[in-house]
Amino acid sequence: MDIIEQLEWRYSTKKFDAAKKLSKEQLDRVLAATRLSASSYGLQPYKILVVENPAVRERLKAASWGQPQITDASHLVIFARVDNFNESHVDEYTNHIAQVRSINPEDLASFGAMMKGTVNSLTPEKSAAWTSKQAYLALGTLLTAAAAEGIDTCPMEGFDASQYDEILELKEKGLATVVIAGLGFRQEDDPMQHAIKVRKPIEKLVELI
Repeated sequence: MDIIEQLEWRYSTKKFDAAKKLSKEQLDRVLAATRLSASSYGLQPYKILVVENPAVRERLKAASWGQPQITDASHLVIFARVDNFNESHVDEYTNHIAQVRSINPEDLASFGAMMKGTVNSLTPEKSAAWTSKQAYLALGTLLTAAAAEGIDTCPMEGFDASQYDEILELKEKGLATVVIAGLGFRQEDDPMQHAIKVRKPIEKLVELI
């Protein structure tokens, strides 16, 4: 697999073949890769929701101005940031580090204090922006991982986040919708798959200093 070839192959799929579904193994691999995404301090202040339920997706489609990708994709992936990210989330993270790496939690005290200092310095607005950025990092990993597996995607911001939060009862879970993506397989007659990918030339995009 050549990653450049796969990223050239990838496009924001507008027409999914609703009859084609990801296998459990395919879905698991994409989600496993997304789990490994970069995140500030490794905190991952978001949750990934995978919606399969047809009835729920019909309601989400109505909250997405009727875009067919919501229901035609094999799976709908929602990235929801943790609302009111605070010290308790940091403690949960450091405790998890201690468990995974078999170290004394007290050895992580200074690291935890540093993270808490950062978290506590953020206004609610800045905290929402920061946690949203982390979710977008994970979205990028999901898109790349899916392309590597030959799975089509469509990242989307065209939806009513407040309606999504209501339909999925996210407020009660301390979450807020940030961005979504459809996963599946393109229809053979989707003309956009044949369009030449347009990006800035590398010499205009990258500057060596």
